[in-house]
Amino acid sequence: MAAPLIEVIEHLVSGIVDSPDDVVVRAKQTRNGELFEVRVNPDDLGKVIGRQGRTATAIRKVAGAIAGSGGARIDFVDVDRRS
Repeated sequence: MAAPLIEVIEHLVSGIVDSPDDVVVRAKQTRNGELFEVRVNPDDLGKVIGRQGRTATAIRKVAGAIAGSGGARIDFVDVDRRS
């Protein structure tokens, strides 16, 4: 289920940011299930999070609805952050 969900998240985030070419979505397997890491340009991080986190919450809800009962965990980071 990761590949279609990655495409959906990438599409949603790319429509919000000024630098859509910098958007990268990766799926990571963790102890608590699958985590989708969304990397964006540092200048776009505020747009993706939104006021009081509303935009990030909306993206998480859409992805969770598509993912089904398992839900989807999403972490938003800027491209300067190293993992």
